Amino acid sequence: MLRITDDIGIEDWELTEQFVRASGPGGQNVNKVASAVELRFEAARSPNLPGPVKTRLKRLAGRRWTRDGAVIIQCDETRSQVRNREIARERLTELIRQATKRPKRRIATRPTLGAKKRRLKAKKVRGEVKALRGRVEGDD
Repeated sequence: MLRITDDIGIEDWELTEQFVRASGPGGQNVNKVASAVELRFEAARSPNLPGPVKTRLKRLAGRRWTRDGAVIIQCDETRSQVRNREIARERLTELIRQATKRPKRRIATRPTLGAKKRRLKAKKVRGEVKALRGRVEGDD
C-alpha cells in the first residue's frame, strides 16, 4: 500500500508497473536493460480517492491522464530500475498530494480611487508623448 496522506492510501492492485528500455545515451547497456519505468495508476476507478480530489488530479495530470481514467508516470532518469521505480512513485504521491489541497476561493476586489487616478494620469502622459511625435515643421 502506498500512503499519500493520513486518510488516503493507494492499494497495490490500483498500480501497475511496466519496465521498458530507456531512450538516450547509455552505450551497449541501453539495448539490454529495461531500466525505465512506466507507472500506471487507475485513478478514475480508485475507491480511495474522493470525487473532488479526482477532478483536481485530472486537471493537474494534464496529458498524463488517459481516456480510460488512468494516470501514467514515466521515469528514465537513472540507470537503476529500482531508483526509477522509487522516483515514479514519489512523483505520483506528490501529484496526488497537490490534488488533495483545496484551492483558495478568489475574493473579487475593486481598484482604489487612487489607483484609478494614477492609471488615468499615466494614460494622459503617454498620450501627450505620442502626440508630440510626428512631422517637424521647419523654418525654410
